[in-house]
Amino acid sequence: MIKNIIFDFGDIFINLDKQGTHKELSKLGVSLISDEMIALCNQYEKGIISTNDFIGIFEHRFPNVRKKDFVHSWNAVLKDFPNYRLEFIKELAAQKKYRLFLLSNTNDLHITWVQENWGDKRYREFKNCFEQFYLSHEINFRKPEVEIFEFVLNKNSLKANETLFVDDVSENTFAAEKSGIHVWNLTPGKEDVIDLLTKNPHLF
Repeated sequence: MIKNIIFDFGDIFINLDKQGTHKELSKLGVSLISDEMIALCNQYEKGIISTNDFIGIFEHRFPNVRKKDFVHSWNAVLKDFPNYRLEFIKELAAQKKYRLFLLSNTNDLHITWVQENWGDKRYREFKNCFEQFYLSHEINFRKPEVEIFEFVLNKNSLKANETLFVDDVSENTFAAEKSGIHVWNLTPGKEDVIDLLTKNPHLF
């Protein structure tokens, strides 16, 4: 029986345009992102490099791109957060039937955008639904590293076979399964987190 639920953030609660950053950078003349730059983005998500250093590296590589335009492009992946999803997680938290956790690959620029776009009240309402609110750049792990799941399990004394992980990326759910965690690989646009209990009746 499931006692703990670990939720991803992007395309689970907040909607994403996963091509948004690429599309906006292309408008600025940046159409090719090298493997080296992707590795840099992953380091930024793990909090290995600071926001200032991250932006500085891109400014050096693409001197014609202004800082303001780069930050706008970087945040273009982030879209709306439907209120019905906030109400869902608030109600689930209020029931106190499950221990709830958030586990997100994110970074300082993105979470700052979320806080400013949502406003402090709404952001706190959401964050307070979770026992722990794990952001990759704060804990120095990122999905799909198996270590990030071991970290959450060990830090909170969770049993893997009593834990469900909800994510929209198959690489991430596959890694969680390696740790013995039950998973729901949600398909954005076809499934919604509010259907959690009806989509996984065998676990609840």
